[in-house]
Amino acid sequence: MRILVIGGTRFIGPPVVNRLYEAGHSLRLFHRQPADIEFPPEVEHIYGDRRADWDAIAPELVAFQPDVVLDMVPITEADATRVVETFRGVAQRLVSISSQDVYRAYGRINGTEPGDPDPVPLAEDAPLREQLYPYRGETPRPPDHANRILDDYDKILVERVVMNEPDLPATVLRLPMVYGPRDYQHRLYQYLKRMDDGRPAILLDTLTARWRWTRDFVDNTAAAIALSVTDKRAAGRVYNVGEEHPLTMVEWIDAIGQAAGWIGDIVTAADYQLPDHLRAQAGLEQHLVADTTRIRAELDFMPHITLDEALRRTVIWERAHPPEQVDPALFDYATEDYVLSTLGRG
Repeated sequence: MRILVIGGTRFIGPPVVNRLYEAGHSLRLFHRQPADIEFPPEVEHIYGDRRADWDAIAPELVAFQPDVVLDMVPITEADATRVVETFRGVAQRLVSISSQDVYRAYGRINGTEPGDPDPVPLAEDAPLREQLYPYRGETPRPPDHANRILDDYDKILVERVVMNEPDLPATVLRLPMVYGPRDYQHRLYQYLKRMDDGRPAILLDTLTARWRWTRDFVDNTAAAIALSVTDKRAAGRVYNVGEEHPLTMVEWIDAIGQAAGWIGDIVTAADYQLPDHLRAQAGLEQHLVADTTRIRAELDFMPHITLDEALRRTVIWERAHPPEQVDPALFDYATEDYVLSTLGRG
């Protein structure tokens, strides 16, 4: 199978590409130069910016005659439109990576969608956000701002475009919070650093402590994506991706602690008892738990990496690759010690 991958060189993409390569498929990647990871020499590369260079590069992308186009990074409605207009009638299928931030429950959490919490788990037909552009502020970012593109970010609009083109059957994959080696957001770091610094306890507010959030290890996510690319049964379908039994935050931190060899306690307290940097920053009465039954039932998908192994690999990588910049205010141990003492844990 000839597979064109748009993006695919940062965090989730490389394990997807490697799985497809190992399965014997012919791959061409379209991405910005250079990639900071080595791929097998048989993997071909086309370099360019998907927005600035699309019109110039599109004929070369089409000349590859892909059977399937895998778009790892469709951010805006315009991104999706360019892909659909270029490959309808050319490729047999399109697989587009989306996010679980499309659900109304996400808007409940960040305060843009007022109302009672939506019931969980969220199946693929759960209500979507009514307010578009979740990362657009009241004031537009300047044109030269590094994150200007986020003003136009919305996966709901991406999904609408790709799922409504009959000449290019599409699959949408709604990803959760993904963690693992090469995670540039360092999802585990705020907890692992405290553990490695020998902190006797980690503080959580009571609301955060019981909050559930669907996560997924990057290699399991990659396996789900690769399966959706190669299995024709995925055409025309939307799938949630993620772990089957999401943990509460207390359970999650405890699991990280076990992987890290940490001996300590997780201490919960009321929000008002905690310093600002440890207070809940969102409406966590709403859980963000996705129902991943459909992809398991329809495509026979099964994750192959256990939670214990996933966290073991992630802890090893995170220790070897800490973030380059860390805000010291997030690790105000003197204040945390004072709070622990007021709770009788000092």
